[in-house]
Amino acid sequence: MLEKVSNRSGPKRVLIIAGEASGDLHGGSLVKAVHRVAPDVRFYGIGGECLKKAGVELLFRNSQLAVVGITEVLTKLRSILRALGSVKKSLAEGDLDLAILIDFPDFNLRVATYLKRRGVPILYYISPQIWAWRGWRIRKIKRLVDKMVVVLPFEASLYRERNVDTAFVGHPLLDIVKPQEKASEFLRRLGMVSKGPIIGFFPGSRDHEVRRLLPIMLEAAERLVRQLPDLHFLVSVAPDIDRHEVHRLVRSYDLSLEIVENSPYDTMAVSELLIVASGTVTLEAAILNTPMVILYRVSPLTYSIGRMMAQVGHIGLVNLVAGGTVAPELIQDDASPQRVVEEALSILTDGTRTTSMKTALAEVREKLGTPGASERTARLALEMMGRT
Repeated sequence: MLEKVSNRSGPKRVLIIAGEASGDLHGGSLVKAVHRVAPDVRFYGIGGECLKKAGVELLFRNSQLAVVGITEVLTKLRSILRALGSVKKSLAEGDLDLAILIDFPDFNLRVATYLKRRGVPILYYISPQIWAWRGWRIRKIKRLVDKMVVVLPFEASLYRERNVDTAFVGHPLLDIVKPQEKASEFLRRLGMVSKGPIIGFFPGSRDHEVRRLLPIMLEAAERLVRQLPDLHFLVSVAPDIDRHEVHRLVRSYDLSLEIVENSPYDTMAVSELLIVASGTVTLEAAILNTPMVILYRVSPLTYSIGRMMAQVGHIGLVNLVAGGTVAPELIQDDASPQRVVEEALSILTDGTRTTSMKTALAEVREKLGTPGASERTARLALEMMGRT
């Protein structure tokens, strides 16, 4: 456990920015870990419900900022500029003891430039995916960031080779990813008493992802039940998603289906297979040892540019950590209802493939380190505050 920190210099003031749902989740856990030791530390910044519930004063909601893709960012440009303005204004209102920037590099590295000019110590928690694309960013990170805290095992050596002060703390998901109910109780609450196989849909944490991917999943579901009539489906809705839009999309399909809010890990745990948007959810599924099919679809221009800049052969984090293909990736035109059906049937009906995938997922979980990432990161943050 961490030791209580001295308050002789008065309450500490910390800026924290988490631009996406996963960063908000991990940021919330980090703030709670800091407050368990130093409850008077004052946090403010940009985030979502997790940061707000942890006691962070929000200047701006991250749901107005999060996008996937180069061309897609244009739709959020006005909000991004407003958020930058809010942060700049806040910097003029008082001294900062520390800034904690969580992933979200296009925004956070710009903020880091302002912070560096003002002499604010910067802890960057959860590295941008420089190993996947735009590797040149490591030079900017080295110039701006005082401590890089990484959560994937291969990232530490990458930064240390470039003389960036780096700590590997393990993945914070290891503390978070746990079902909240017994499977029988969870299904009873949903009114699902049938014993047929369940497929869980995770269409993403951004509204435009859901609009692109959920119809593909639902169309695949209609085709699947023609071959496996006892299938049931759960649609997991991320915290900042427009629920009305999800209900509107689902109403168009005649399926044995339930929309689930606030229970992602229970949904994963009761599912025999997950169809997921590429992202952190792939690691969550790995921790719970649930087989999955990964979907990724962006605008054609974004995809073309991304392909030219990509430095890795996979999109799914679970495959990147594994160093090979554990879960199938259906990208762009391959992210179609028919291809989802083909992969889903193969996994559901081929016991050997399912067993092999579960073995590989367990190995991924081992690579993610040990629980306690938030506590270890909180210790680093408190040490940096003590140096101000």
